[in-house]
Amino acid sequence: MTDIAPLIKRSLVDQALDQLRQRITQGVWAIGERLPTEPELSAELGISRNTVREAMRVLAFSGLIEIRQGDGSYLRSMTDPLGAMKALSHCTLAQAQETRQILEVEASGLAALRRTDADLVALREALKTSAEHYHGDLEHYISCDLVFHKRLVNAAHNPALSELYQYFSSIVGAQLRQTLNIQPRRQAVFDLHGALLDAVEQQDPERAKALSRQLINEP
Repeated sequence: MTDIAPLIKRSLVDQALDQLRQRITQGVWAIGERLPTEPELSAELGISRNTVREAMRVLAFSGLIEIRQGDGSYLRSMTDPLGAMKALSHCTLAQAQETRQILEVEASGLAALRRTDADLVALREALKTSAEHYHGDLEHYISCDLVFHKRLVNAAHNPALSELYQYFSSIVGAQLRQTLNIQPRRQAVFDLHGALLDAVEQQDPERAKALSRQLINEP
């Protein structure tokens, strides 16, 4: 298997974001200044208004701009908290696995120490749904599997870790998609999810981490 190409291809929105972030970094607009309208940006960047609108929503989500209904968009900050996450869209399968080891393995250990009864209920519900679709449509299964993994990380009760994983989950999905399109789905691998959840329920952090590591290495 080649491991050179990025897992996620850059979209037109990504390219528009690059251009807008570059203008912000270069100081084209001052803090508090009203940005050009969507039609103006569309003409300037040579892209559709829909693409501009989606890019502006991302900038608003990241806290760089404020969108005021009926008034326009204003620059709030020149520091983009999502800028460091851009590298995720360029990572390879091996890099994605390394990052999962750092985030998920440690999160699993913390979840074993900090999980609540409500966490366990949510995790078992997610695992049950995931099991029902494991041998079905791949995209549906991946969507269900990501819910389980997000809830597992959330059970660590570390908001910063949960936020990081929320961004990283798209890479996890891409990794699963690339791997499972090549390799057959094996029940023994899926069963590791149940064993991991049992370790979390039994509050055994070392076993939870070991099972998480094994699951990442054998998707």
